[in-house]
Amino acid sequence: MFDPLRSPLRILLLAGPLLFGSSGCDMVKEKLGLEEPVAKAARLAAEGQAVGGGCRQSGRAIEDCYSIYSWLPKAAIYQGWRDMDSYMRENKLDTVEPQLPPPQPPGRKKRRPPATDAGDEAKAAASDKSDADPGSERQAGSPR
Repeated sequence: MFDPLRSPLRILLLAGPLLFGSSGCDMVKEKLGLEEPVAKAARLAAEGQAVGGGCRQSGRAIEDCYSIYSWLPKAAIYQGWRDMDSYMRENKLDTVEPQLPPPQPPGRKKRRPPATDAGDEAKAAASDKSDADPGSERQAGSPR
């Protein structure tokens, strides 16, 4: 009744999917958005330090940085800001003015920029041309 050849085959068939299934747990957790608390805290601390350094380099006050990036830990933001401050003082670096407005915190609705039509742009360009050279209309062939 006991077949010695079937036993290893059954073990292999049962153990194979279990081994492959357990090796993909990290991938499954990543797809579902599940993250261990220790890993999440380490990620947020690193992001906070990077944000704090960026805030200092752009000349933004630490309080503004706290309010803009309220979801990041304040201690990490402060450490990044302080490290960048000492680095900039040692190397005598100037602040870099930001070109974009600060991002909106998560959970808030984004403001839409004012919509511009192609017709508005054409009218603005035409008015710029006529203001720049008042004789341009006469040169185009319209007699006075």
